[in-house]
Amino acid sequence: MSSTPHQPVEITVRGVVLGVLITLVFTAAQVYLGLKVGLTFATSIPAAVISMALLSAFRDATIQENNIVQTIASSAGTLSSVIFVLPGLLMIGWWVQVPFWPTFGACAIGGVLGVMYTMPLRRALVTQSDLPYPEGVAAAEVLKVGTATRAGAQEGKAGLWAVIWGALASAGYAAAGAAKLIAAEMATYVKIGAGATGMGVISSLALLGAGHLMGITVGVAMLAGLLIAWVWLVPMLSNLHPDAALAAADLANSIWSKQVRMIGAGVIGAAAIVTLATLGKPVIAGLKSAMNAARHARESGAELARSEQDLPIFVVGLVTLLSMVPAGWLLAAFLSDGVLASATPALVLIGVGYILFAGMMAAAVCGYMAGLIGASNSPVSGIAILTILGAAASVGAVGHGMIGPDVSKALVAFALFVTTVVMAVAVIGNDNLQDLKTGQLVDATPWKQQVALVIGVFAGAMVIPPVLELLNHANGFAGAPNLNAISKEPLAAPQAALISTLATGVIGGKLPWDLVGYGALLGLVLVVIDASLKKFSGGKYSLPPLGVGLAIYLPSGVTSPVVVGAVTGYLFERAVKGKRFGEAAVRLSVLVMSGLIVGESLFNVALAGLIVVSGKGEPLAIDTGLGEATAMWVALAVGAALVTSLYRWCKTSANKIDA
Repeated sequence: MSSTPHQPVEITVRGVVLGVLITLVFTAAQVYLGLKVGLTFATSIPAAVISMALLSAFRDATIQENNIVQTIASSAGTLSSVIFVLPGLLMIGWWVQVPFWPTFGACAIGGVLGVMYTMPLRRALVTQSDLPYPEGVAAAEVLKVGTATRAGAQEGKAGLWAVIWGALASAGYAAAGAAKLIAAEMATYVKIGAGATGMGVISSLALLGAGHLMGITVGVAMLAGLLIAWVWLVPMLSNLHPDAALAAADLANSIWSKQVRMIGAGVIGAAAIVTLATLGKPVIAGLKSAMNAARHARESGAELARSEQDLPIFVVGLVTLLSMVPAGWLLAAFLSDGVLASATPALVLIGVGYILFAGMMAAAVCGYMAGLIGASNSPVSGIAILTILGAAASVGAVGHGMIGPDVSKALVAFALFVTTVVMAVAVIGNDNLQDLKTGQLVDATPWKQQVALVIGVFAGAMVIPPVLELLNHANGFAGAPNLNAISKEPLAAPQAALISTLATGVIGGKLPWDLVGYGALLGLVLVVIDASLKKFSGGKYSLPPLGVGLAIYLPSGVTSPVVVGAVTGYLFERAVKGKRFGEAAVRLSVLVMSGLIVGESLFNVALAGLIVVSGKGEPLAIDTGLGEATAMWVALAVGAALVTSLYRWCKTSANKIDA
């Protein structure tokens, strides 16, 4: 392919291969991270840096080709969010193993629809909008820096090393934990009157890196959630429901898991509903604008500029309608030979309709939120909660008259499966508009990016089922029967646990609505506090209610290192602010933290493979003779030394680049 000023090199075989390879690696990492902590991270920026470093060997590589690579790879950071729902099918005992084709089909069909649904929104929400798209703009800046100047090329190589050093550090730290050389978790619990409380910290550099990437605003919100849960709710409720027979740790964790988590679910749900309600008007306006732009272009007959060329609307409509056929077949196959077989036509009709219309709304809302607050901060949890509530209510209405011991479980399973498809639609819609903003800023061709994202969807959909089954076989998931799990340390899969609990509660009529209601009231209070902070600080300060709710819902051991990472990242950015090399240092720190997540996550995926092959729950463990307290202090010292060294490396490398 030759390059001209009007037709730059964009989609190439090498670019597609590189993008797919990055997608496979990052998707595996994301699946593990999401199952462990209920959070994922954006992969666009590290993918862009890796692409620039590797493609710099080719003289004809262009910024648009690098953009295609990051577009393909960005799907890893979003499509993996389906694991916020899928493990629920294992938790309720519907699946014992993760089947490849149903899982692949749900991811692929939903992902393709996510691209199709949001493509008509590009003009209204990207080119003609003043939405900030923080991550899309950041990715574009990284691409510009990496291709425009010689210093940028040096930064691209330094950025690749940043990812590598971060990955090696976190993989080594995780390996030390698996070998019992350091404590895997540090925790302390105390009695307070007849009740108890405490705090835990998982020894995880990946979680610290996630906190850095989320930023200080989300970090402070999660700190507030930690304090609400463990300084207020757990002590109060454990004193109201004491159990003298339980140790402090057992009492505190029992109260948190049975009561406080449901309050956290209520906070998340209320905050999500309020957030979505405020977006109704701009989303509808955006849809109208997109339709008007398409009609005007068709009536004028003028040829669109390359940077304005989307997939033809006819193709979008045709692909959308044709996708309903495999979607219907997938849902029918899910129901075949089960207790709901007699209701298959009605349930498939409801499922397909729900995917078509609820998916369309979810994609539009998520796409708008990507522009407003970024793809990583988009409240996907809230979308999942609303989707499962709607799906469970719709499915439950059809199966209400059916009787049998397994009917309720089957209805819950079907609702979870439909929600998985809608979830894939929503998160890829979220990602599509973010990528299109990056493309607008680097003069890319929209339809080529849309094709690239579809390629990324299929690549990600290929790797999610085997990695999910590997982790299921090695570790299992908290709350699931785990009949075939080898290790005795199941993954928390917190989002999937919440979603399956809500579905079971709605269909079975046993949801603790009182606790959820208290949480919803708390969520509304937090919404008011957040709005007030934004108003009186001129938008400088905020307290995202979803971040608070997530910290109430997640285990303290998971949340604590995220908060620490947010604080250390903030302190580092303040330390280099105003310095000549400050901006480069901040960019390198983002890549190091991405490396921390990738390294630890991939190590743990590999460890899962070793567990399966060896048949041992802890194949790397050795007897060090270290006491628990000593192992905790060693973990803290080693972790602090590694993080400090990596931040120092960022400053030194940035200074060399600038010089």
